[in-house]
Amino acid sequence: MFDCNTIMMKRFFTVLTAIAVFLNLTAQEKFTDTRDGNIYKTIKIEGVTWMAENLKYIAEGSGAHYFDNDPGNLASYGVLYEWQTAMKVCPDSWHLPSGSEFRQILDNMESSDSRGNATSGPVYPGFQLAGMKSYEGVFTEMDESGYYWTSTEYDKDDAEFFSYIFLNGKSVVDISRKEDMPDIHGAEKTNKYSVRCVKNEK
Repeated sequence: MFDCNTIMMKRFFTVLTAIAVFLNLTAQEKFTDTRDGNIYKTIKIEGVTWMAENLKYIAEGSGAHYFDNDPGNLASYGVLYEWQTAMKVCPDSWHLPSGSEFRQILDNMESSDSRGNATSGPVYPGFQLAGMKSYEGVFTEMDESGYYWTSTEYDKDDAEFFSYIFLNGKSVVDISRKEDMPDIHGAEKTNKYSVRCVKNEK
């Protein structure tokens, strides 16, 4: 059970994250998804255009879910998707980023931190802490963690994922890297994670 100080601290970092996301997204370009009319802020990082908000498209079938099955969570957190759905849910001219594309984001963030946050441009697309739904059907970690599918497949059951987590008051950003640690097998494809889309190069 959380005590009052823990709850207040969690709320403080949630608010801090929201402010950081807002500042990071201000004055960015926008993209309208013609499938449902949702409008997304976008951001260009190292010449690559990313959606700067979690995808909200409700795909047909059982591979897309609101957190806690509550449509009221859609506007702030987007939709959680199984991997198979995530692979085909981005709009035309956009795609689910590969592990390598997410790794570029991670490298930029680490490089920015090493320079004391001195940077000439944005280094990450304002990740939202939308939590997840496990393959066992349990929703968890809203306002604590953001998990994002990559298009990189490990095997028939597992795929690579990117994570942005607040732990002990600090952000921890990582990606499951099978080539670095052979015992890491990504995540069950039936987990439900968030999706960010990247614009196809012309």
